[in-house]
Amino acid sequence: MSYSNMNNLVIIGHPEETSFCYSGIFKLIADKLNSATNQSLEIIDLYRDSFLRPRTKLIKHYQKLVTWSERIYIISPVWWFRLTPRMEVFFDEVFTPGFAYKFQNITKTYAYPIPFLSKKKIRTYITHGAPALPVLTLYVNSVKLRLVMGVYTFVFGWRVSLFTKTKQFWSVPFVSDSKRKKYLETVNKDIDRDIKEG
Repeated sequence: MSYSNMNNLVIIGHPEETSFCYSGIFKLIADKLNSATNQSLEIIDLYRDSFLRPRTKLIKHYQKLVTWSERIYIISPVWWFRLTPRMEVFFDEVFTPGFAYKFQNITKTYAYPIPFLSKKKIRTYITHGAPALPVLTLYVNSVKLRLVMGVYTFVFGWRVSLFTKTKQFWSVPFVSDSKRKKYLETVNKDIDRDIKEG
């Protein structure tokens, strides 16, 4: 069976190439998509690009890649209960009103966002230094909740897959190599599924 070509954009937001995010998750996704015959791949490597101001050309380039893409993978560690600074800058300066969404007024003082990128397929992998229990209970899963509800729903719309396809890997600096391999098996299965879907 032949599949139509899929345009994939991978956005990696880790400064260390030896990190699990970079050398593990990112490399696995890039290698699998590069070796698949029905997949096109572009990469935004946020910590390899220059973020010196003015960065208007860089942001326009990023927006062209987002427009081109049909599926987007976002990979970042969690620092201070949010993604890395450059990933947050990406959200701030790329997913701008007019490009990624607009506000529709209901009253003079209340409006809701209309997403412009709702046809994009999204997968997100975020790594924590913390264990799952306190983040999911004491901190009410605030990292994932804020990311999905405070960023993704504005630009990608409301859908359950934004929650289910945002996956969190816990205690990454402290777990065993076998545990990290299990994390990568999860990623591997996801990418295989994506490639089969086209």
